[in-house]
This record gives sequence, C-alpha cells and structure tokens, in this order.
Amino acid sequence: MQLKTKGIVLSETPYSETSKILNVLTSDFGLIGIISKGSRNVKNKLRGVSNRMNYGEYTINYKENGLSTLIEGVTINSFKNIYVDMKKAMYAFYLIDLVLQVLKENNNKAIFNLIVPALVKVNDGLSPELISNIVEIKLLDYLGVSLNLSNCVLCGEEYNLLTIDLGSGGVICKNCYTDGYIMNSKALHLMQLLKKINIEKLETLEITDDDIFREINKFICEYYASYTGIYMPKKEKCFIE
Repeated sequence: MQLKTKGIVLSETPYSETSKILNVLTSDFGLIGIISKGSRNVKNKLRGVSNRMNYGEYTINYKENGLSTLIEGVTINSFKNIYVDMKKAMYAFYLIDLVLQVLKENNNKAIFNLIVPALVKVNDGLSPELISNIVEIKLLDYLGVSLNLSNCVLCGEEYNLLTIDLGSGGVICKNCYTDGYIMNSKALHLMQLLKKINIEKLETLEITDDDIFREINKFICEYYASYTGIYMPKKEKCFIE
C-alpha cells in the first residue's frame, strides 16, 4: 500500500553495498522499519532524506508487518543549526537514542509530537538542557511510571509541597515528610513547570544555575535507573562535578 506520512529518522543501518534500513518514527504508525534502496550512493535521490535526524514527508510502500520501502521523500527540517553546534548535537542525538529505547517499550505514535517539536526548539536556539529535561519527564508517561508532581503522593495535599521522594514516585508535603533528601525548592518548582509545558508553544526558557541543573538531572537519572530499565546514555549534564 503506497502512502505518505511525516517521519523522523531515528537510526540508520547499512544494508547491502548501497542501501540502508531506517528506523523512522512516523506521525501515523509510530516506529516503523523502512528500507531505503541505493541511499548510500552519493547521487541517489534518497540520500539526504535517509540521514539520521532528518524530518520529512515520506512516500512509502507500507507493510504493517515487515519492512516498508521508501519511494521518495521531501525534507521538512534537517536541523542544520544542531549539526554545527557540538552541544546541541550532543543533546539532540541523546534524545533520539532515548526516544528509540522508549518506543521499543511502547510504540506510541504520540511520541512523534514530543520529539519533533523538541528538536525544532533546540535547532531554534532554546536551551538543549531544559528541552532534554522536558522530554525525559514526559517520556515517563509512556513507560507507565509517570512522576506525580502536582500533589502529595501520600495524602493528596496540593500545597506546602516540600520535596520529591524517589521511593514514592512523586512529591511529598511538609506534613507527610519524615526524613531523607529534601530537593532545592527552585529545582522542585522547575520540574513542576517542565512537566506542564507544551513544547510546541514554548517561546523562551532559560536558567543559568548549574546547581539546579545538577540536582534535577541527578534525580531524573536515578528515577530512570530505579523504575524504567531504560539505559540513559552518559550525558555531560548528568555528571557535572
């Protein structure tokens, strides 16, 4: 069945001497495998649209079970600004790797509407650190281990929230807190904001406090390790000394 769909190439694997097999996250079908014949040849018309992180409209022979075949493609965004900035590129490819792992657990096509706007915002110059945090927090919903950041996980209180408890999977209020780690209030408030943000509508968001970044990223890495089984590739921001 021949059809068109928007998609972003998450990974590419050489196939034969001239072709590639692509993992493409599409707006219509979620993650699918597509063979791109001849795309390793310099002059092949499919070469550009078959590159990793290319976002485009693809015409394919779709197979529900098995590899689809790429017929043609038109690039919507190649994220040129990301490729010329090492920091942006590091975060962008980290997010693509993370999304690919999540899709293998839950092939939900809605993730398309999370990763594409995230990469657009990074390409446009918004903080790649904060965009990464937004994606990381929102991806937890698709893994069935969403963080409860709106009300106390023990009593339901919406006010006087003190900290996030790793063991309980959410925020704890002052009345329910007994002992243990207390998150910096600025870090807690920022995490609550990041969970609510619609990336597509985001115009500006900046923070320059490395201590806040360090605390948020330490918690997110520990949460993923404790609840998801997802491997988080080493991030510079997770290991700020």
